Amino acid sequence: MKAMILAAGLGTRLRPLTDVCPKPLVPVANRPVLATTIAYLKRHGIRSIVVNTHHHARRMSAFLRQGSGFGVAVELRHEPSILGTAGGLRNVADFWGPDTLLAINGDILTDVDLGEALAFHRSSGSPATLVLHRCPPFDQVLLDDAGRVREIGSGARPGRVAFTGIHFLEPAVRDWIPQEGFADIVSCYRRMIASGERVAGCLVDRPYWRDIGTLGSYLQANREQSPDPVLLGPGCDLAPSAEVPDWAVAGPGCRLEAGSAVVRSVLWDGVTVREGVRVTDSVVTSGRVVERDLAGAAL
Repeated sequence: MKAMILAAGLGTRLRPLTDVCPKPLVPVANRPVLATTIAYLKRHGIRSIVVNTHHHARRMSAFLRQGSGFGVAVELRHEPSILGTAGGLRNVADFWGPDTLLAINGDILTDVDLGEALAFHRSSGSPATLVLHRCPPFDQVLLDDAGRVREIGSGARPGRVAFTGIHFLEPAVRDWIPQEGFADIVSCYRRMIASGERVAGCLVDRPYWRDIGTLGSYLQANREQSPDPVLLGPGCDLAPSAEVPDWAVAGPGCRLEAGSAVVRSVLWDGVTVREGVRVTDSVVTSGRVVERDLAGAAL
């Protein structure tokens, strides 16, 4: 089976981080999210992946040129104008071909068992299966007891479940995608449901799942994904009096000067925190010099 990582968005909710880096390449626990997603797909036996891109396309291309190190075939498909989730799928029809395609959002981290979800999809006989879970802030999908999606709402409501951003699609879904222009796959699913076409929902039980779309969720993902409470990249230099009293992630080459403190924060590579400066609940992007206290900030 082939997979598509949907990665062309602007990342507006994560600004200003995405002003300098495409969201799929922001580091979580000192590893780009896209690399983690590719490794996740590889673990589940997927060996052919396409990634769409628009925002910071050159940086995405430079990263994916390292594809020989992934151990899978990774193809980049550039969109000069953003096509949307359905338009992006339409744009890779030649890659997709006649078989099942797994699509996954490029801004999530998860441990969903794709093998079990694929088996559910195969048994459902549906042209599309959404992988769902219970996550109250995002519970918009009405699922019946037979595993059929009845409605996809626009806001969270009791008695509903959430879309993980992972779905399995058969080529028949392409018939529901407009032939040109921007198109959203959820809108296509809504038309399918309204027309009586079956859209299946595979409800998974309490998987790990984290969307990195906001500063708060990005910080939380770093805390959850770090193997140690304090994760330091190669070449970090901490003065003896520098403090890291809670969790923190520092990328390669970071420097914490005397009396400084980094608390529940993420420093990208090459960051310097000046003497006596305190960084709390914040993210500092590559190469910055922090000369004043930060709290709940992105720099």
